[in-house]
Amino acid sequence: MAERDNNRRGGRNDREENPEFQDRLVAINRVSKTVKGGKRFGFAALVVVGDQRGRVGFGKGKAKEVPEAIRKATEQAKRGLVRVPLRDGRTLHHDIEGRHGAGKVIMRTAVPGTGIIAGGPMRAVFEMLGVQDVVAKSQGSQNPYNMIRATIDGLKKESSPRSVATRRGKKVADILPQASTPTDKTADAVAVDA
Repeated sequence: MAERDNNRRGGRNDREENPEFQDRLVAINRVSKTVKGGKRFGFAALVVVGDQRGRVGFGKGKAKEVPEAIRKATEQAKRGLVRVPLRDGRTLHHDIEGRHGAGKVIMRTAVPGTGIIAGGPMRAVFEMLGVQDVVAKSQGSQNPYNMIRATIDGLKKESSPRSVATRRGKKVADILPQASTPTDKTADAVAVDA
């Protein structure tokens, strides 16, 4: 009975409903509107949501109270999730650039143990995405909204070797660069010395 009343009032807890998603509050902005009786304050929230297994999204919400603004932003972020292929579940497949407005971000793959080398809003996106090793740099706009949009734009451009192979009608082994064997290197070194 109490559960039914909660559902009617909209008192359901989204965290219990979707426990696999985690959210990160990136920015909160207080805005004021001057009216006849004085000033009315409102809040704008920017939230990044992800499952830390390759899905991420962002949302913004505005309301008179901070918790309501965060709730609206979280709901919007869950509606706009993007799936990003990750190499070994820890880093990007290749270097990518993303743009939005005056914001430009550069994201590069990294070896295991590097960690997330990225600032502010970009770090939140990578943590919610589940990336463990990445080197990123933002240029141009420092606005968190533009930085996140540029990061998501770049991540949408990423493609995995499997998707490239299917698009070109080849095998994954044909797409990936072949590592030369140590015997080949020693033979090359001997040929150069002679």
